[in-house]
Amino acid sequence: MSIDIETFEETPEEELRDLSNPEKVLQFLLTNDDKAFKAAEIAARTDINENSIHTVLGRLEERDLVRHKGEYWAIGDRDRIRSFGRYRRATERLNEQYGTEDKEEWRAHAVDDTTSEN
Repeated sequence: MSIDIETFEETPEEELRDLSNPEKVLQFLLTNDDKAFKAAEIAARTDINENSIHTVLGRLEERDLVRHKGEYWAIGDRDRIRSFGRYRRATERLNEQYGTEDKEEWRAHAVDDTTSEN
């Protein structure tokens, strides 16, 4: 599968390996931004299991990274996609450096505002 030159230029080498399913879909749709595709065709062209593709597309749509009309899917706003990619890469680097966050640990230290006085 090909990637756009901007991704090639801006992404560190280690991040170009083993793309996630959402990344595969975004790259496919970015490469074919003049067309819209049915989910089954996106699955086939990205080697994503057809049973998983609707979940992947739905999550991307929730984040406004793809558009959906009828049975067809197309790429969303390019600026939004670039912003999302930068955020994801920064989060991954921080997780590698400091470890992932533990929700239960956060809850244990959170302020309980239900007991505050009015």
